[in-house]
Amino acid sequence: MSTNYEATSLRDSLCASVSVAHVGQRLAVCGWVAKRREHGEHLAFIDIRDRSGVIQAVVDGTVDVRNEYVVRVTGTVSRRPEGTVNDKLTTGEVELTECMVEILATAEAPPFQLDDRVDIDEQVRLRHRYLDLRREQMQKNLRLRAKVNAALRAAMDRQGFCEVETPLLWAPTPEGSREFVVPSRLHHGEFYVLPQSPQIAKQLLMVGGFDRYYQIARCMRDEDLRADRQFEFTQLDLEASFVSQIDILEFVSQAVLDAAEVATGERPSTIDTMTWAEAMNRYGVDKPDLRFGMTLQDLSDVFVGTEVKAFSAPTIKAMRVPQGAEFTRSRLDALTDRAKGLGAKGLAWFRITADGVDSPLDRFLSDHERDAIRRVDDAQPGDLVLIVADDYLLACKVLGALRVELGSPPVSQGPHRYVWVTEFPMYEGLDDDGNPVAAHHPFTMPHPDDIELMATDPLAVRSQAYDLVLNGWELGSGSVRIHRADIQSQVFATLGITPEEAENRFGFLLGAFKYGAPPHAGFAFGIDRLVAIFAGEENIREVIAFPKTQSGADLMTGAPKSIPDKQLKELHLKPVKGA
Repeated sequence: MSTNYEATSLRDSLCASVSVAHVGQRLAVCGWVAKRREHGEHLAFIDIRDRSGVIQAVVDGTVDVRNEYVVRVTGTVSRRPEGTVNDKLTTGEVELTECMVEILATAEAPPFQLDDRVDIDEQVRLRHRYLDLRREQMQKNLRLRAKVNAALRAAMDRQGFCEVETPLLWAPTPEGSREFVVPSRLHHGEFYVLPQSPQIAKQLLMVGGFDRYYQIARCMRDEDLRADRQFEFTQLDLEASFVSQIDILEFVSQAVLDAAEVATGERPSTIDTMTWAEAMNRYGVDKPDLRFGMTLQDLSDVFVGTEVKAFSAPTIKAMRVPQGAEFTRSRLDALTDRAKGLGAKGLAWFRITADGVDSPLDRFLSDHERDAIRRVDDAQPGDLVLIVADDYLLACKVLGALRVELGSPPVSQGPHRYVWVTEFPMYEGLDDDGNPVAAHHPFTMPHPDDIELMATDPLAVRSQAYDLVLNGWELGSGSVRIHRADIQSQVFATLGITPEEAENRFGFLLGAFKYGAPPHAGFAFGIDRLVAIFAGEENIREVIAFPKTQSGADLMTGAPKSIPDKQLKELHLKPVKGA
């Protein structure tokens, strides 16, 4: 019997671990019957599958086993006969012969084939997720996730961080997203919430002297679901004291690069950094996908005094679409409608030809303007140039969205391009009362060069907030926190939060700060998203064991469900009919 960790009292080896080195040995394997093929009346070939892979067993054809039966097969490892080697299997050179088969559990025919070569309706897969998890791709994805988690933990431990678990039952927090509410049985009419993040808890840990904290944290947000978002998600959460932004970026970079090396076999180079302003100016989004070009160009100076009335706007932004001259007029019209749907007044298009440009606006162009359009991103004949004229941010955002829709490669297509985006705006606009709206959270430290602008021009203030982006997916965000009472009071005042309101909403955190809060900063990024990209999956449901559908339903368990009246009475709850 093997002495490695794969051996147990029922099996000697994992299926895919059997090799030519074992030829002549008698071994026991356990697993599910993946396939049975008859060979005459008294002989059958059975593929046995476990988490590692498949091994072929040659058995007496009178053994009655069917697909997905759970079996223990004991046989002699033999080389496959000449001409029968299967290069597609790691065990393709060997098979088990002279087999004894013990049926551990019978099985009904599954509702779908557990074969990755067969497309299966996702609703059916999720309804029978316990079967779906047997599929090779799901096994690979979740084991990849486990490797990534282990690499992240090791990286944080190596850098001196202490893993601390924070509460799942918490007080309501002002983080912007809708929270899941938990009624209290013991405190009538009062409620806990499930944490959107451990944000305040980890800041309190800094006050408590745990100067390097991390956690692979489960978080919950009651928000609309999509491909990269679930009600429940997992993030690597960290906070550190006596550090700067540079330190946090280095801590996180080391962890992410370690995870990438484990997942892909290669360690990426250091992660690039750009400011939010640079990202918006060149890519039109704050989570740029750097795997492809099509960067935005500014032609505002070119069109000063232009005869093109549509270009009478503060900003003229242009983008080259490689080979876009092939687009039909109906597709160009659809792009124009899309731009309008994003808020633009319109979209101008110019096919690049050997002689000039082809566009309904060509007759209004000067030679200088025409030449500038042809030089956008070194455009060549056959390319298309799209132009949006509007306010600066709107022009950038519209072309940025079109850039992603027209050029972004599939998630499965490499390479992996990481980038840190820094210096986000402190505020993202004004509310109905004319007060600035915090772009991150009210505990984010302003950029030291912009603190004087807080009172005079708050919308021009940069923050010490930063995001990590991979292939156009925002992995996570963080910031340097405010630990000084004077700056915190100034930020609250700018946001229109009165001292009384601040005490009511944040009293326990502000109270803790009175006892000596160290300078601190932190970050959190989504492990679901990171693993999905490593696995080449477009939807994070493919790297989560038991996800919800886009409507928030659990098809396997039937959740959400109603609660018995007795339990509702204990919680002092009463459903409102028609609500």
